[in-house]
Amino acid sequence: MIYRLSSRLAHLSRRVLANELMRRVVKNSGYLFSSTIITSAISMLQSILAARLLGVAAFGVLGVITMFTTVLNKLISFRMGELVVKYVGQFTESGDPRRAAAVYKAAALLEIAASLLTYGLVWLLAPLGARYFAKDPATVNWFLFYGVVVLANLIAESSAGLLQIFDRFRRISAVNVAASLMTLSIILVVSLTKGGFQGILTAYVAGKAFGAVGMSLLALQEAARRWGKGWWRTPVTLLRPQSRQLIRFAVNTNLSASLSLITKDSELLWVSLLRSPLEAGYYKVALSLANIIQLPISPLPLATYPELSREAARNNWRNVRYILRQGSLLAGSYTLAVSLGLLVLGQPILRLIYRPEYLPAYPALLILLGGYLVANTFYWNRVALLAIGLPEFPTKVNLALAVVKIVAIFALVPLYGYLVCAALLAGSYIFGVNLAVVRFRAELVRREHAPLPGVQTGSAPYKD
Repeated sequence: MIYRLSSRLAHLSRRVLANELMRRVVKNSGYLFSSTIITSAISMLQSILAARLLGVAAFGVLGVITMFTTVLNKLISFRMGELVVKYVGQFTESGDPRRAAAVYKAAALLEIAASLLTYGLVWLLAPLGARYFAKDPATVNWFLFYGVVVLANLIAESSAGLLQIFDRFRRISAVNVAASLMTLSIILVVSLTKGGFQGILTAYVAGKAFGAVGMSLLALQEAARRWGKGWWRTPVTLLRPQSRQLIRFAVNTNLSASLSLITKDSELLWVSLLRSPLEAGYYKVALSLANIIQLPISPLPLATYPELSREAARNNWRNVRYILRQGSLLAGSYTLAVSLGLLVLGQPILRLIYRPEYLPAYPALLILLGGYLVANTFYWNRVALLAIGLPEFPTKVNLALAVVKIVAIFALVPLYGYLVCAALLAGSYIFGVNLAVVRFRAELVRREHAPLPGVQTGSAPYKD
């Protein structure tokens, strides 16, 4: 049986790596995967140390503070990284480096403005966050302190996008690992010296700021290497003919991200607001354990999106279909195996590694695994739609899910607590991802049968 399983895995690996495009994705995701394994292991250790040191309620407050700033940042952010990947890649492919530089410059300027606005909102809303989410007005200074992370992220999204489109995944990985090690080092010092909440929060601020600034400096260096030291003088007016297209893309990706705040990214805030920081602590641990199944999957969208954008621009639809099919097979198989492992070992992990007081997180963990199985299997659902120029569809789906979820949250969470939040998150993944996959497949079939607008260029499609 073991021999048969090994043979099948070896055959699957050979099929996946037979395609040049897939080899490039695997190579790039390999850099990110290595860093993700390391950073996730470090993050898990950070979480365990912080949870054991702080206790359930204070650990929940920590999650509320970090998520509060994250939500505000995502609300204002225009997902500049995705815009940079798509349009810098598009202009680079068409041999127009000046417009490629103009896209990065425009994205960075807009991101700076958005970051400054976000920081102002953090200062304005921190007293409300402390009172209603943390349930303690005295925590307001901690909200303000963590808000410094926003200023460190002035052009971090645009910079990450630039490094992705030019295949600088090894550098991205190095920065991520270094930032995680910085956070862990400070948390270890705080733990050994019997420090408290402020020390743990300082560790998270230092790590996030280091990672964001490092990413930005690497991207500026890459921009100078690609376009010359004076690239920043490139006038953004070069983009006037594409201005409507760029604005449409940025607005739709921002709306989609903002709606995701309700459907996916604000769980701890809802639980703490409508129940208590104690339940937020249970739920934060459940989310941390559920994230184990995303270890090798989370780099794949970042590595896949630039390749999809390039192949879509070349009308190489068979390459697109092949890479997504093989990626889903690998991702789904891994996720199913790890989910079964967490089903069996979840309670011992909570009891022995965290503490018995965290055992109520186990039911939420089981609920979350169902949604993550679907989301991981079709990890490419959103970036595939962006690559073929359909940014509106994820926005529409997220809008519908947000309306349903917000009603359900206020109706059910006050009664049943964090388990309802877990069920709603899993459900939003299942329904949202499936709708996106169906829409993408329909558009892919249409384009495969459409006449090409000219002579196709680029690599030849893979032949099974």
